[in-house]
Amino acid sequence: MAVIRELWDYHEGYAVYLYTLTYKNFKIRLSNYGATLVGIDVPDRDGTVSDVVLGYSNLSGYIKGKSFHGAVVGRYANRIAGARFSLNGTEHELAANDGENSLHGGHFGFNRRIFETETYDENQSYITFKYRSQDGEEGFPGRLDMTVTYRIHCGGDGYQVKIEYTGQPNADTIFNPTNHAYFNLRGSGDSNILGTLLQINAVNYTPFDAFNIPTGEIEPVFDTPFNFTKPKKIGADIETGKLDNYDHNFLLSGIGEKRRMQKAAVAYDPESGRIMAVFTDMPAIQLYTAKSLDEVGKRGIRYKKYHGFCLETQFTPNTPNLPDFPPCLVKKYKKFKSTTVYAFGIK
Repeated sequence: MAVIRELWDYHEGYAVYLYTLTYKNFKIRLSNYGATLVGIDVPDRDGTVSDVVLGYSNLSGYIKGKSFHGAVVGRYANRIAGARFSLNGTEHELAANDGENSLHGGHFGFNRRIFETETYDENQSYITFKYRSQDGEEGFPGRLDMTVTYRIHCGGDGYQVKIEYTGQPNADTIFNPTNHAYFNLRGSGDSNILGTLLQINAVNYTPFDAFNIPTGEIEPVFDTPFNFTKPKKIGADIETGKLDNYDHNFLLSGIGEKRRMQKAAVAYDPESGRIMAVFTDMPAIQLYTAKSLDEVGKRGIRYKKYHGFCLETQFTPNTPNLPDFPPCLVKKYKKFKSTTVYAFGIK
């Protein structure tokens, strides 16, 4: 395995690097800007290697873009209603960047921060990025020291990208990191993902209101467009007009308050033969099918709606205001740890 570091560009006087981790014909690219997953090169059934992650051709695209391509988002991924929550009897007002709500950490969430590269060794198969989120940043309480480690592993059963998150605050706070990669297993980026087969290990989902905020209810997926308990085309219910997009949160089966690793989802593209499994110890996963995507991405390709899908492992949206859901609270000086794995193979 090898790690190559190259200067990508400068942003506000800081050097931004592009890191490439390679093992044979498997390759991932990372940046310390937003601890971003810039690309994943994976072979198809014919041996053709393609990038299965959408994004931009240069750093400027990630700075100006509004789609969170490949970035680590937080301090709280997804939405918090009214951009406020109470903790230990104190109400905290957050940055409202999604109407009246807070989305993915606010105006300047982790996706717009430059991380330090804590671990870099050309002979290693991993890189660790770290960032100190200050007390009051975007309204969140407590200083939080966090790390994001990307590891690659290659074995007889395929290739893996493992993402490990840690966070340690100096005061009670909330923490809900995830990666916002858009996948297109066909690898071109100029085709839709409606024919991708998807299975999600969830028998329940969380209905939401007109502002994409969970109502607090838990509903079974059976006899609804949200039933992915067996492999189904992502676009099956979109094409029949039952709904026009997925931006929904699923509660993973078998995960309680004591988190453990399990297979959360499997996506398969019949044309390329690429298959991707998602493993996580987080209690929920957000499926997003990019209805609003409309921008120029890598290689000058015009990304349009449904050209990518996201599978974001996380706590349920608005959890700080929904006490019946698995808690996202991190106590003072306690360390939060979470792991998500994207495993690639050929079928």
